[in-house]
Amino acid sequence: MFTKILIANRGEIACRVIDTCRRLGVQTVAVYSDADAHARHVAMADEAVHIGGPAPKDSYLKGKVIIAAAKATGAQAIHPGYGFLSENPDFVDAVEAAGLTFIGPSAKAIRAMGLKDAAKALMEKAGVPVVPGYHGADQDPDHLAKEAGKIGYPALIKAVAGGGGKGMRLVEAPGAFAAALESAQGEARTAFGNPDVLIEKYIQQPRHIELQVFGDGTRAVHLYERDCSLQRRHQKVIEEAPAPGMTPEMRAAMGEAAVRAAEAIGYAGAGTIEFIVDGSDGLRPDRFWFMEMNTRLQVEHPVTEAITGIDLVEWQLRVASGEPLPATQDEIQLNGHAFEARLYAEDVPAGFLPATGTLAHLKFPAGARSETGVRPGDTISPWYDPMIAKIIVHGPTRDISLTQLASALDATEVAGSVTNLAFLAALARHKGFAKGEVDTGLIARDLASLTEVAPADLTVKALASLGAAGLATGGAPFAGFALWQPLGRKIRLDGIDAILEVTGPASARITIDGQTADCRLMNGQWWVNGAPSGGRIVLTPGHVSIFGRGAHYFIIPDPLARETSATGSDLTLSPMPGLVKAVFVTAGQAVAAGDRLAVLEAMKMEHTLTAARDGTVAEVLVTAGTQVEAGAALVRLEEVAE
Repeated sequence: MFTKILIANRGEIACRVIDTCRRLGVQTVAVYSDADAHARHVAMADEAVHIGGPAPKDSYLKGKVIIAAAKATGAQAIHPGYGFLSENPDFVDAVEAAGLTFIGPSAKAIRAMGLKDAAKALMEKAGVPVVPGYHGADQDPDHLAKEAGKIGYPALIKAVAGGGGKGMRLVEAPGAFAAALESAQGEARTAFGNPDVLIEKYIQQPRHIELQVFGDGTRAVHLYERDCSLQRRHQKVIEEAPAPGMTPEMRAAMGEAAVRAAEAIGYAGAGTIEFIVDGSDGLRPDRFWFMEMNTRLQVEHPVTEAITGIDLVEWQLRVASGEPLPATQDEIQLNGHAFEARLYAEDVPAGFLPATGTLAHLKFPAGARSETGVRPGDTISPWYDPMIAKIIVHGPTRDISLTQLASALDATEVAGSVTNLAFLAALARHKGFAKGEVDTGLIARDLASLTEVAPADLTVKALASLGAAGLATGGAPFAGFALWQPLGRKIRLDGIDAILEVTGPASARITIDGQTADCRLMNGQWWVNGAPSGGRIVLTPGHVSIFGRGAHYFIIPDPLARETSATGSDLTLSPMPGLVKAVFVTAGQAVAAGDRLAVLEAMKMEHTLTAARDGTVAEVLVTAGTQVEAGAALVRLEEVAE
């Protein structure tokens, strides 16, 4: 076993690896960028080395600098985590050339699975079923369009070097193919430095089921399946293990195919074989096809750990240090059911746009496994993925585990940034999801109901008023009240005008819009009009948050303190900090509502900004390559004559 390793990553995965290393007595070296100087993973590690600026290309993607840090600190091996350099075969070669061990597969195995087209040809040869499609080298747009026509619409364009939904576009009809191809290739070129794509048949009722595999370079085992069908724009949202509706015959067929795939390339370490499954007629052994292999640890690996009792990071360290596989296939048992929900800083009503902010308050649920790279007071940086945490639960059955997930999400509290917490809670209570009716289109079909924000009712407004009055946890009942005004106090919040009267040592009467809320604090819980409110009041600078009841209400006590920005249809504003990748219009150009104006790159994704109305461009206020802040004006349309 190693005595010291360097972790070439950041955030929650770096913290996750450190946790296992601590348990095994292995010392850790963290690396950090300017943006991460005070990050949680830096504080947790035994040593930390600064490696560059905040942009990944200036720090976490600088392989030579990372290898030098490992050598300088006496680390024997490098754990790549996921993302960044984790699937870069040139980095693996460089690590080994430096006399260090790469905790992961060989460069040869990564190369074999690195390009989707070559990987599918290899899998076909190994007897693993693959989706019908075009995986050839001819990237001429006319040829690709012709191949898409042969496969039939709807068709899927996918970057051959892709992952995470980048460089992927669904095309419903031939007329939309050219624009979709151009967009996919542009995003692929930005994300991977390779614009090549492949074309696949789009499965109408698809499920995304993946098999966790682990090899020692000679033989491999699988650790059962995970269902990752709850996705939005090809990004996983909630994962579970095992897959609902899985039959013994289907599991055996998929497990054998996954092991064949891993052994065909002499795979060593943790990996995932991803399959697309046609769920239109249940799970059948003849209706699953290889999509790709992720030659690294997956974000969702904790659900596999929960149902098997196996620490996958420990296995990575043991196999990389020269041990054989720690268990045989027969020794790996499946126990219960697990879910993982990805908690992100993102603005759901605004279209799931990534968000930033300082985490003024952060509380994770007791009884659930929470993996995070942040602490209260930390800032969500625009330079990296905006994940705040992963919430993982494990129970004896799927129904029980799903109930645990809903409760855990209700008990989670984040203030200081908008999040997808309410959206996750809505998914956990989705009736179809509860029945196991899962496919990759579920979220898109029910997006309106899943993202609907219920207006604050009397109870929420009353709790917010109590918080604004300084009575969130009781406290001195007359705090802030003048002796000459004992009966009532006006409370002004954003959209709320209330009169609050203290009626006892732990009670108050609040009048809002002619409605009365009698509030009483009992056993740490506010009751409103004789019923438990189910809400928790959290005060942060300039805000009152109400958590629970399946939602998070973020209320500004003083409406005049709100930041203002230009609004209306004349100005197109940047919805987040980012890099302007392209500008499609010039001054004087006529545009129609929905026309592309610019592309903004932020948090590893491209976001297309469109015209809000028909009009003429008056000014283009940025150029390609400009770094902009949230709210920056990008394009101005001429004013409409009255």
